[in-house]
Formats: sequence, C-alpha cells, structure tokens
Amino acid sequence: MSWRKEERRAERGYHHGNLKEALLQAALGLIAEKGAAGFTFADAARMAGVSPAAPYRHFRDRDELLSSIAQRGFEQFEAVLTEAWDDGRPDTVTAFERVGKAYLAFARNEPAFYSAMFESGLPVDVSPALMAASERAFGIIRAAAERLAALAPPGVPRPPAMMIALHIWSMSHGVASLFARGDAARRKLPMTAEDLLEAEVLIYLRGLGFLTDQRPSAQKDKADQKVAEPPPIPPSGAPSGPWGTKK
Repeated sequence: MSWRKEERRAERGYHHGNLKEALLQAALGLIAEKGAAGFTFADAARMAGVSPAAPYRHFRDRDELLSSIAQRGFEQFEAVLTEAWDDGRPDTVTAFERVGKAYLAFARNEPAFYSAMFESGLPVDVSPALMAASERAFGIIRAAAERLAALAPPGVPRPPAMMIALHIWSMSHGVASLFARGDAARRKLPMTAEDLLEAEVLIYLRGLGFLTDQRPSAQKDKADQKVAEPPPIPPSGAPSGPWGTKK
C-alpha cells in the first residue's frame, strides 16, 4: 500500500469525525486477539485504516489509548455492578450474589475491556479520569461489603468493611481469571464460575460468623424445616478472631 493511499484513508477517518472511536475499537479488537500488551500504537493505526501519525491527533501514546479503553471499561463495569446491586434489594445476601454473578459475566462478555482494566500494566493513577472510574466501580463492592458487615451478630469479631470488600474482590477476580482461558490449557473444573464464587463467598462469610441465611427465601425454608430438625446446640463460648470484637 502506498503512502498516499494510506494518507487518504487517514484523512477520510479524521474528517468524518470518527477517528478517535475507530482507534478505540481497533485497539479493543487487538486486545481481544493479542492481549493488552500484544500490540503497538502503529498496529492500532493500521487496524483502524489510518496512517501511523494519525493517532497522535487524539492520544499522546499507546498508554493513553489503553488508559481511555480501561476508563470506558470501568464506566461500563460500574453500570453493570450498580444494576446488579440495586441498593441491596430485596435483601443484602441476594443482591450481593447478583453482584458476584455480574462481575463474572462482565469478565466473560467483555474480555478486551477486562484485560485493559486489569492486565495492561498501567498504573491506575496514570489518568485522574481512569482513577475516578475505577474507584466508582470498586465503590459498589465496598458499599455491598458494608451492608454485609451489618449482618454480623453483636459481639462477633469481623474485619473492617474495606477489608471484606478487598477479600471479595480478590475471590471474584481469581475466579474470573481462572475461567478466562478458553483454550485447551485451561483446567477442566466440575462446576461453573458462578457456583464456585458463590461457594467461596458463603464459606468466607460463614467462617466470619455472618448470618448469610437472612433472606426471605432462606428464612421460609428454615421455618419449614423446624418441625423435622432438632433444636440447635448453643455455642460454648464467645467467638474470637484476629480482628478483635466489633466496637
């Protein structure tokens, strides 16, 4: 392809006012194909059908292009998590389970965005806008963790809500990464990503002594079983833990 033909394609994309979006979409396609670290600025220009110099009209360098993609990803991620959380309705545990499923669905359905967000190697503070978008998304998980922390019975030791949020995020990210591989190298697992995450979170919360069955459906099932089940054995002593008693 001649330089003049390449330049004409660049001018066409630029004058139509869609060059920036074309570059973002081209980079997303390359991330999906090669990973966040697998392409150059020139590759994105070539994929968008413009000259190597054209991207500099909108982005300082490849890192700024990646930062813009990651920011857009976090904005969509926030919207997905917010809808799933629904301010904790109808109850905290049910809503939190929806958040976990939404996290996994986003990682599965938007692998290029997810890779730019978490696997690009860019510092999250490389851009104030990216930092703000990532904090808003994490804020949904933290808000849910604060509601979960309120389920702890009086006197039961628990970590701070922020630590709970980080623990839950680590579990979600780990399961998403474990199931992300779509090739033969991925270990075959006897359960779905959603089932694995739900089991992890319930074990974690019950280990902390949280009442994870405080939801309408669980309480109804528990009431139905009261006749058949013997009364529970009361605890023999006050629970203890590394974080001390809740103040």
